[in-house]
Amino acid sequence: MSSKNRSDKKLDVVCLGRAAVDLYGQQVGGRLEDMQSFSKYLGGSSGNLAAGLARLGVKSAMLTRVGDEQMGRFVREQLSREGVDVSHVGTDPDRLTGLVLLGIGSADNIPHIFFRERCADMGLCKDDVDEEFIASARMLAITGTHLSTETTRDAVVTAIAAARRSATRVVLDIDYRPVLWGLTSPGEGASRFAESGDITSVLQRVLPDCDLVVGTEEEIAIAGGNTDTTRALQAIRGLTDAVIVLKRGASGCSIFEAGRIGSVEDGITVSGADIEVFNTVGAGDAFLSGFLYGVLNDLPPAESGALGNACGALVVSRHGCTPAMPSRVELDAWLSRTPPPRQPRNDAELAHLHRTTTWRDDPRPLCVLAFDHRSQFEQIAANNGRTFESIGEFKELIAEAVLDVVAEGDASVRYGAIVDHRYGTGALARLSDAGIWTGSPIEVPGSRPLVFEPQFATGLHLASWPSQQIVKCLFFYHPDEDAVLRHEQELAVRSLYAEIVALERRLILEVICPDRDHPVTDETLPRALRRLYNLGVRPDWWKLEAQTSAGWKAITKVIRDCDPQCKGVVILGLGADEETLSNGLTVAAGYDICRGFAVGRSIFADAAEQWFAGKIDSAAARTAVKERYRRMIDIWCNASNDRLDGPRNRLTVPER
Repeated sequence: MSSKNRSDKKLDVVCLGRAAVDLYGQQVGGRLEDMQSFSKYLGGSSGNLAAGLARLGVKSAMLTRVGDEQMGRFVREQLSREGVDVSHVGTDPDRLTGLVLLGIGSADNIPHIFFRERCADMGLCKDDVDEEFIASARMLAITGTHLSTETTRDAVVTAIAAARRSATRVVLDIDYRPVLWGLTSPGEGASRFAESGDITSVLQRVLPDCDLVVGTEEEIAIAGGNTDTTRALQAIRGLTDAVIVLKRGASGCSIFEAGRIGSVEDGITVSGADIEVFNTVGAGDAFLSGFLYGVLNDLPPAESGALGNACGALVVSRHGCTPAMPSRVELDAWLSRTPPPRQPRNDAELAHLHRTTTWRDDPRPLCVLAFDHRSQFEQIAANNGRTFESIGEFKELIAEAVLDVVAEGDASVRYGAIVDHRYGTGALARLSDAGIWTGSPIEVPGSRPLVFEPQFATGLHLASWPSQQIVKCLFFYHPDEDAVLRHEQELAVRSLYAEIVALERRLILEVICPDRDHPVTDETLPRALRRLYNLGVRPDWWKLEAQTSAGWKAITKVIRDCDPQCKGVVILGLGADEETLSNGLTVAAGYDICRGFAVGRSIFADAAEQWFAGKIDSAAARTAVKERYRRMIDIWCNASNDRLDGPRNRLTVPER
């Protein structure tokens, strides 16, 4: 099945079908009845496929509907975050977004309940099909579930007809779930097969227009109308010359190109991987993502099958469907290992690659106003006879100033804020609701050895934070400090990092090397970072002091050597005056590892002193903070732009 029309198609694949919310039980090994908490993921076979393709670098799009409610917005936003084109994800005003509850009892016991009664994606109709949209793609991938009602069947048939007129290849994922055709009780969502001549007839009416048909043995049986796999394949071949792919689980897959099928052995058989199965749900969607990636890149059938098998193997080893889909970087790393790890989720390198390369970070400079200070504000309030409640009021003013800058600014930078939970809860909520990059501190201010707030059950506390909120940790650490202190410090930061990874959160680690007991040179901070990397601590961002050129060269080398997936460094201010900060930012801007700044007191300190002393009112304080924040952004942008034409010290990041 060679790909066609590569040059004149804007998209690679349009995925028509199910897009829903998966709620996966977090307690593994028990009954669904006993689950106490659930992780919320993007789900639905077509949603999984679109996201899986995007993670491999394929230009995918969705054609579906979601509800006009929070879960519908979640599905659309998640698809967009994955890089999927959502221009044709419609909003159904009357239906709710589909929902699935799943539990992982064991590898062969994955109970799930579909809540899809009149769900939004099953409201898709032929009027939703835009012929130009279908024609803009090299492939149209349809799901058998959307042949189960008259309305969605009309939409599928209309889309297929548009595809045939525009040389867009049609892929049928049989995707047979008897419960979604009304053949089993709602509690039997995990059932994969029930005979039905009516369903076979419906599927067979679209087979002649397909270029690729993909299914498990049960799905091939329902499409072919025969539980004998060879006879089912022969029946399908009698209706279409399409390439047929038989998914065979742990045994791999068999690929049947055009021509007579005498037996299952006539196919091109590609063996599966030796993997420890954790969760089988989503494996088929992952397989199809890898297989279509191979087809779109004109790889031989066996190579496409191997990629499909590899994607499926990685997904069955993890929790969830869409979140388990691999990136191309991760896939290549897994395939390069001989033999590949049987437990990818427990392999430190693969787990890190999965965590970092499946996350699409915003590439714009990060301009953060950090006002998570607690002890400093307490001192200012006490000095001026003000209550600590007034600290929260002032932090609301800072949040308003940030929002003012965002409203007046342009889209060339990414605005952010770091705010504490002790006094800044209101400010943090406002900024988060506005979609701004937000972080919050976890450390007790000034603690050395490092102590967290709260000191105990820190992970449980972090689990209550909004998932998009970045964990910020200030770490006073010198690589030459006393061995006992260093060990205690390192144990604390390793523990925090393990909690953050387990909770699927993000970490910005602020490292300051104190010079009270040991000298600090251009090599001190790079040595500290390398030591932390050697301990397995790999934060998503570093928050570091301004350095000399020699210092930035050394830091860039450490990060390049230890974690090319790192999102970068933001520069902290330490209350420096504007001229000093400007000089520091100018030097940093010459290094691509430096992604922006996270500055606080240099922006708000003067306004805070005057406001708490009653010398200026709230409007004046808000204006003063806004102007300084805006100037700091301008300083960074000007420094970056001045050096765009000069030599850059680039951190090479592998392509996704």
